[in-house]
Amino acid sequence: MKTLNCTLAESECKLLLEAIASLETQWGQLCAQSDDPDEISDFGNDLIELRLLAKSFSEQAVSVFGENVLHFGREQL
Repeated sequence: MKTLNCTLAESECKLLLEAIASLETQWGQLCAQSDDPDEISDFGNDLIELRLLAKSFSEQAVSVFGENVLHFGREQL
């Protein structure tokens, strides 16, 4: 299997984590609302892979940047 290693700033990491979380929500809703078994199966399998990616990526991000990297709010701190 080929792999890709890249260097990300905290802000870039937050953007990717937020995008992954958004996609997870969309695919989860699609699986819950669809009547098409093939669609449910396809998105369900992809959702499993996405959740595995999210877990690994978020753990690595937290170890480097801290828990704040998982907070996606736009309000001023």
